[in-house]
Amino acid sequence: MDADEELHRRAAETLERADALIFGRVTYVMMQAAWRRPTPAGARPDWMLPWMEPFARTIDAKKKYVVSSTLDRVDWNAELVRGDLRTAVQQLKEESGMGLLVGGVTLPMALAELGLIDEYEFVVHPKLVGHGPTLFAGLSKHVDLQSVSQLEYRSGAVAMRYQPRK
Repeated sequence: MDADEELHRRAAETLERADALIFGRVTYVMMQAAWRRPTPAGARPDWMLPWMEPFARTIDAKKKYVVSSTLDRVDWNAELVRGDLRTAVQQLKEESGMGLLVGGVTLPMALAELGLIDEYEFVVHPKLVGHGPTLFAGLSKHVDLQSVSQLEYRSGAVAMRYQPRK
């Protein structure tokens, strides 16, 4: 995905509405490497454009939960989630007010298998790349979804939100 100011602004707004983020190990490590605020405060990596700042500030400050059996510890305002995934995530969902936001490939698939995702958002970009992970590849059962909303960006990307049918 190419950097896009409108997409970053909307992503920051979405993050702001969540109580916390929940990542698997791979996504956590990738996001931390990309978005952890450098010290001293206010410093910005050379690659970061000024309009990326709101997203960087928001993700840096947000509480994070990391599902991993291989990490010994996490930081970056994060807490390890261990044990039974269903029980752990149900407990987190009960504690939150505005909800949890999950990203990645492996963890969302596991949560979909357990029926723990209340809303899906897919952002389709107008670019064919020919490689990369396939979302929900190997899902053991169909999840019927109903459309909640759709938003088209100036770039041609389309964000589509769905909820599981009851």
